[in-house]
Amino acid sequence: MKKTILTLIAISATFISFSASAQFAKPEDAIKYRKAALTVTAAHFGRMGAMAQGKVAFDAKSAAENAEIVVNMSKLPWAAFGEGTDVGETKAKPEIWKQNAKFKEAAEKFQAESVKLAAAAKTGKEDAFKAAFSATAGACKSCHDDFRAK
Repeated sequence: MKKTILTLIAISATFISFSASAQFAKPEDAIKYRKAALTVTAAHFGRMGAMAQGKVAFDAKSAAENAEIVVNMSKLPWAAFGEGTDVGETKAKPEIWKQNAKFKEAAEKFQAESVKLAAAAKTGKEDAFKAAFSATAGACKSCHDDFRAK
């Protein structure tokens, strides 16, 4: 049973990645898409960062809502880093395409940490939220350090 489910998941993921790549008529479209997805992610992540840093009061409901948006957004930009999208108006480093497995691993780590952040935010416990936020921010920074030009 597990084998069948894993096979179906693998097949679904393959079709999703093909359809995501096919949705961009031009490399510029993919670049705009990923920039937009990452901008929205950053906006909601920033709202949580202000809480985590004590710049604004912790609001469990707002933290949970923003964390859930980050979880959903964390799934979107990666398909837009396809072949031919390494040129143009982008801060993406060539390492994304040279070290693609490492890039995918970083994206998956950010996604996994985002899920943990959402779970921590839903508890309403500020300390748990701050710890999870820190881990998620670390995953985000790591990817920026390796794959984003300043």
